Amino acid sequence: MTIQSLLQALGHDPQRVAVERNGQIVPRARFAEERLCETDIMEIVQFVGGG
Repeated sequence: MTIQSLLQALGHDPQRVAVERNGQIVPRARFAEERLCETDIMEIVQFVGGG
């Protein structure tokens, strides 16, 4: 599974999230090619607009 496919499965828009994998920010351009391992620790932050 790639980061892109994980985001799709979770219903997240890749343009509106930041992803950290094992403590390192993953550039959005690499979401489709970064393959995940079972031991990876992921953090997904979704941007929310408002006042």
